[in-house]
Amino acid sequence: MKLDKELVRDVLLAVEAHDEPDRWLAIKIPGKSDIEVSYHIMLLAEAGMLKADDVGSHDGFEWVPTRLTYKGHEFLETVRDPEIWRRTKEGAEKAGIAGLGMLVELGKAYGKQLLKERLGIDLP
Repeated sequence: MKLDKELVRDVLLAVEAHDEPDRWLAIKIPGKSDIEVSYHIMLLAEAGMLKADDVGSHDGFEWVPTRLTYKGHEFLETVRDPEIWRRTKEGAEKAGIAGLGMLVELGKAYGKQLLKERLGIDLP
């Protein structure tokens, strides 16, 4: 299964909106199957962006999140701005890169670029 950048952001936003960080959250994303959502939850957990549990049984694949990690919050804050998210996705597509680590780095770079454009501030 391919990494879906939009689904990554949608899952993180759904988990962020969850008010009970110690309880499992059933996430439904319109137009995405439960398997696609579970797969991306698993990837985000492996990347350290959220806490999740493998609750699948011998006859099913299912990952359920409980909360974002600091790294997940940081990434989400980086790409929350629609312009930064648009640039991040376009940059990843142009470069042929889809890994979560590279999305994080691209998001940071475009965030810094946008700060410079809007505020005239150069960040290292």
